[in-house]
Amino acid sequence: MKENSGVKIRLASADDAEELLAIYAPYVRRTAVTFEYSVPSVTEFSSRIIRTLESYPYFAAEAGGELLGYAYAGPFHTRESYRWAAETSIYVKQERRGMGIGRKLYDALETALSAQKILNLNACIAYPQQEDEYLTRDSVEFHKRLGYRFVGEFRQCGYKFHRWYNMVWMEKHIGCHLENQPPVKPFEEVRLLLEIR
Repeated sequence: MKENSGVKIRLASADDAEELLAIYAPYVRRTAVTFEYSVPSVTEFSSRIIRTLESYPYFAAEAGGELLGYAYAGPFHTRESYRWAAETSIYVKQERRGMGIGRKLYDALETALSAQKILNLNACIAYPQQEDEYLTRDSVEFHKRLGYRFVGEFRQCGYKFHRWYNMVWMEKHIGCHLENQPPVKPFEEVRLLLEIR
C-alpha cells in the first residue's frame, strides 16, 4: 500500500457537498456498497452534512485542493441509552483507495468521537454471500484492520441490481464502560477544544 502523506484531513462543510457527492455517486450508480438507489441532489447532500455536524464529526480528506474521501458519524439509535454509541460511514474516491486515506479519515473520526466520550463505534456494511462485480468484502477487511470486530449479519436484506445482499454490523470500543458514565459532549464543544477546522 502506498501511503499518501500529502493528504490533509479537515472538517467538511455544506460548501463541499457537490465535490463529496461526486465521490459518493459512483457507489450509488455502480455498486451495492450503499443500498441507496438514486443519487441524492446536491441540496439533499448538503442538508445531510449540516444535520450531521449538529451533533457529530464529518471529515473530508484533501490533497492539492482535491477532495479524496469523507467520513462521518451519526446516531446508532435515537433512544437516550444509545447515546454513547455512534454509527460510522466512510467513502473514498474509487481510484484513490488503498493509499491510506481511509485510515487517516477514521483516525480523525475516532479522535473526535473519543473526545465526545462516545464509547462504541458501529459500522453497518453491505456484504455479499459471494463477491461479484457490484460488491466485494473489502470494507469488512478494512474495518478488521482498524480493530473492528464482526458482531452480526442480516441475510438477504438488501436488494439491488436484481441481487440480494447481506448486511453486517461491526463494532469497535474506544472507551471504558463505567457504572457512572460521563455524559457525551456536543461535537461543537469538542471541535473548539481540539481546534478542528
